[in-house]
Amino acid sequence: MINVTTFLDANACRLDKPVYYSIDKNKKYTSRDILGIISHLGRTLKKLGIKKQDRVVIYLENSPEYLFSFLALWRIGAVAVPTNRIYTIPELKYYIKDSGAKLIITDHEINEIDIPCYQIPLLDEYTNEKILEAENTSWDDLCQLQYTSGTTGKPKGAMLTHGNWFSAIHNECDVLKMNQDSVMFCIYPMAHVGISWAISALRAAALCITKNRYTFEEYLDIIYENSVTHATGMPPVIHSIVSNPELVSNKLYTVKCIISGGGPLHQDTWKKFYKKYGIPVLNAYGSSETIVIGTGTVIRPEDYASADKYESVGHPVCFTEIKIVDTEDPSKTLKQKETGEIALRGPSTTIGYWNNPQANKETFTEDGWYLSGDIGYIDDDQRLFITDRKKDMIIMSGWKIYPTEVEEVLIAHDSVDEIAIFSIPHEHRGEIPAAAVIWKEEPDEEGLLEYARQNLARYKIPRKIFTVTELPRVNNWKLLRKDLKEKLL
Repeated sequence: MINVTTFLDANACRLDKPVYYSIDKNKKYTSRDILGIISHLGRTLKKLGIKKQDRVVIYLENSPEYLFSFLALWRIGAVAVPTNRIYTIPELKYYIKDSGAKLIITDHEINEIDIPCYQIPLLDEYTNEKILEAENTSWDDLCQLQYTSGTTGKPKGAMLTHGNWFSAIHNECDVLKMNQDSVMFCIYPMAHVGISWAISALRAAALCITKNRYTFEEYLDIIYENSVTHATGMPPVIHSIVSNPELVSNKLYTVKCIISGGGPLHQDTWKKFYKKYGIPVLNAYGSSETIVIGTGTVIRPEDYASADKYESVGHPVCFTEIKIVDTEDPSKTLKQKETGEIALRGPSTTIGYWNNPQANKETFTEDGWYLSGDIGYIDDDQRLFITDRKKDMIIMSGWKIYPTEVEEVLIAHDSVDEIAIFSIPHEHRGEIPAAAVIWKEEPDEEGLLEYARQNLARYKIPRKIFTVTELPRVNNWKLLRKDLKEKLL
């Protein structure tokens, strides 16, 4: 048996201390409190007919209830399908249909979908519930479908198991060096595998702090007022810290490290941050398919003596193997300092995509290597450097935007003849999505943006629209986004 939630049982036996603090609720929870809540929720889900390996969609704001839903589903052996509360109904319907979900956990009634809704109540009164025994699950039993996407087709459900999560939590605790006296402020969306950092903090019996929405000044105040030791961030957060020293002042004095990931951290920003504050940046590399750094790489504090270039994503974490392969022939392994596609292998890597044999064939080798789609090289010290992305994915403030998905929605607008989505560099957000549009008749930018607001999550909406007469293509077929960007910027 390896039900990943059983770390809570172990911690509850030995420690009676807060491990989770929701600022939105002004409520702290011990490991025993969380066990009581997820036991109540698990029994409720069973009464609603949810059985082992059934898929259940979570459609909530970032909240304690989101975290508790995750853990309750895992506790009873069911499969969590996390979605973001900002998804539109058409987007939500896709995840429901593709996953074959039997229920949706949400905070309001949704009439437009074909499966039952469970409107989750506030769960704070159930902290003393009798503990529900964890379902007997194995290493390879699914516990999550984490939807990700490529440059073609619809989002794909990466199948993550109890064993995958066990390994990922182990590696994150190892990298962070957390203990019961540590305090983490976790800012990542619970709909993303970035929630693993929060769960790892719970595993270490540290205090994990969350808040749904906050300003930059509130971010700093939370760190200062709670003596945070482990801060989470993304390139835009670190850029804001560097750019606003007068606001930062002494508010980071307790911070021992800050996590960066989800997109490239510009060398100049990283260097300025470390030189001014002396706080190591854990520059991490991984993906939804690897549960962040479960199978990935990271720069750690002990690397700083040699990590003076401020551009590497570090060495492999425990159990991880990395290599660089030829972009056209993945069976060919390249030598050190040769640039090619980054391949990863380790126990936190997804066992494949849900009901998508073609994607599995394209993404995984027969001997277990995951082809990341990212381009890079390994130096003489076995450090990984990322130089480009094979995929056309856009990463804006950590949000992943897939051009083809956005194009397939916006091409349906009446005024659009052809459309291409591409990235524009942005100092604060890393990059932002833009659209190049060939109009059928007169341009209708506002109409297109309104249509986007109705059918796409906010972060996917193009921030700038260019009117063009043609799109660069190879043999009138394959779109050349790079050429398009060079022409318009």
